[in-house]
Amino acid sequence: MSEKIQPRHLSRKAVLYVRQSSAHRVARDEESRRLQYAMDRRLRELGWREAEVVDDDLGRSASGAVERSGFERMVSEVCMGNVGAVAAREASRFARNSRDWQRLVEMCRVVDALLIDHEAAYSPRSAAAEDAERRRDDALRRDLEAARYEADLAARRHDAVEPANRMVADELETRWNRALARVAEIENRIAERPRRAEAVRHRPGASPQLKKRIARCLVREVVVDVDNEAGGIVAVVHWQGGVHTELRLPRRRRGQSTANPKEAVSAVRSLVRTCKDDAIAGVPNRNGLRTGRGNRWTRERVASLRGWADMPCHDPQARRTDGWMNLTEAAAELGVSPRTLRLAAERGEAAAEHPLPDGPWVFNRTALRDDGAVAPAARARPAVLDPRNTGQRPEDSRLSNHIGEWAAWSTVAVVEAAVQGLVHRRAGELVPVLAPALDAHGAVGAPASAGIDRCR
Repeated sequence: MSEKIQPRHLSRKAVLYVRQSSAHRVARDEESRRLQYAMDRRLRELGWREAEVVDDDLGRSASGAVERSGFERMVSEVCMGNVGAVAAREASRFARNSRDWQRLVEMCRVVDALLIDHEAAYSPRSAAAEDAERRRDDALRRDLEAARYEADLAARRHDAVEPANRMVADELETRWNRALARVAEIENRIAERPRRAEAVRHRPGASPQLKKRIARCLVREVVVDVDNEAGGIVAVVHWQGGVHTELRLPRRRRGQSTANPKEAVSAVRSLVRTCKDDAIAGVPNRNGLRTGRGNRWTRERVASLRGWADMPCHDPQARRTDGWMNLTEAAAELGVSPRTLRLAAERGEAAAEHPLPDGPWVFNRTALRDDGAVAPAARARPAVLDPRNTGQRPEDSRLSNHIGEWAAWSTVAVVEAAVQGLVHRRAGELVPVLAPALDAHGAVGAPASAGIDRCR
């Protein structure tokens, strides 16, 4: 429920206004009428127990040229304080001319009634606050124009004085600097307002409706033109404070596709099994992939892609049921280190999906239980030697196990280097300890004892 909807609003009835502009629309556009009537269900979901439907004006235009008895009756109900909210699927249903619209908004402001459409609830009192904010912006802009004029006038007076008249020149220079300081102060105040609004806009939990209202308060107009020579679009944003910002955007050319890269689509389809949308968004960004329109991936754009490609959203329950796992989970399932499993997957010895180079792996429990996938994991586990069977001391057994693990994945040359670099006893003393472990693990290329002989 919106924070604007309070018990004082719910204690009064809601009015749903339904209108279509002509008899032709009434006869042909049944979908629009169905969506408008569906707002009754939205009102009840928001908490209203009583919702009156006013549909007397079906087939009547809202331009003001035709009398609308339903609209007038609704305004009368609002004026008497009987209505806590006035609803329509779109604001254009209420009025097409500013006079009727302003009258309705003013009445709702006076009696503290809300305006509700299919997206959000709006408080006319908040709209009045936005108008006050806009008036403050206009006042700042006028102050800036006046300050710039005073600074320009002070500069011209300073330049016009005779250099020999130093006392007058110094005084005029002081006034000039004071005028420039005033200009800088107002410009800083104007520049600070968008930064405060930007902080509010990116605050966690800020709704899309709040962001739209902030944009309406800050932006006066946007002028768009086409630059045929550069092959782009030029957009100039006129801010409320009088500052202008020019943006240059690439123009879509004939035959140019805005489809998302196939690699990104395939990656999302694979990663949705183990990751949420916000985690998925970072993967194509790290791999240098952009959307079809050249934008960075966000949670919202991943969700939009899933909807377009008919992909399901991430479902933790389905993930557990179907056995989908990431690298860490799959390694724990097999009892090996993540690095060992990753190396096996890179060699094709373990079934896995790796949609993008700089991104996560996706494993399936059923595939990992196959012999072909479990074999490399089994080979990766070092054999634990029992010192009671070989006459070794416990510390010799632990050393044997470590060397055995190295031997399972290395050549004899690597083992030789490990023995030479890590063990500080003479090679002759290690032969009885190391040879059984190395031979048991089948060192590649030659018997382990031969490699140890070369270390002596």
